[in-house]
Amino acid sequence: MRFQRLHFVEDPQCRSYRGAMSTSSVSLPRLIAHRGASAYAPENTLAALREAKRRGAPWVEFDVKLSRDGVPILMHDESLKRTAGLDRFTADVPWADIQKLDAGAWKGASFAGEGVPSFAAAISCLGALGLGANIEIKPCPGREAATAVAAVEALQPRWPAQLPLPLLSSFKEAALAAARDAAPAFPRAVLIDDLADDWRLRAEAVGAIGVNTNGRKLTPARAAEVKAAGYLLSAYTINDPQTARDLLAMGVDCIITDMPDTIAAAIAG
Repeated sequence: MRFQRLHFVEDPQCRSYRGAMSTSSVSLPRLIAHRGASAYAPENTLAALREAKRRGAPWVEFDVKLSRDGVPILMHDESLKRTAGLDRFTADVPWADIQKLDAGAWKGASFAGEGVPSFAAAISCLGALGLGANIEIKPCPGREAATAVAAVEALQPRWPAQLPLPLLSSFKEAALAAARDAAPAFPRAVLIDDLADDWRLRAEAVGAIGVNTNGRKLTPARAAEVKAAGYLLSAYTINDPQTARDLLAMGVDCIITDMPDTIAAAIAG
């Protein structure tokens, strides 16, 4: 599978920045492993990234939040309880305490002792595995800009040169705007659960080159509209083979799935 490196040239006449990032210079694989291969390994852990690679995923998706002291970590929920067993908000716990938690035991005894990774550790793991990434900026309330800035500041000196540039996505448009302002060379996709008529205005406002949406809510007409407008289109979280095939037939570029091996087999060829 071939990927092209994004070449960014700022256009002072393009207030949304999108004119400097055409989709022709950004390539997505046909599937991305959601939170790592999260059907098989504890989500948002290095084990999940390694399992995604083992099961043939070319890219992974994962969530980045901040600890209390501003360290970017891989975590989806506002609370640490579900995956790490601590009934406290992520934003209230310093990194020194988070890194002592067990984020694997909930998934099975074989994963006991798997920690919550720092974003820096995840980037290093991606480089070693040769995995591309869709990085979802998942801020706790009120930390939209801070999370985005911390994420791109971690990425800029660490991103492996041999990998295609990561795609930054978020449901929080304030986070994407902050990422655009801090590091415009990183391509962005706006996350919208159900695409309404304002989807394009929302994408343009943050200089997005892609739209990531709920594949179970996507209609053929809306998919055609997104593609006709020149955007990359990804659908989450699709674990049913026939649904994946139907979405690709609609023109969806990329399927985001918990089960990369199953979906890869379904869409082969």
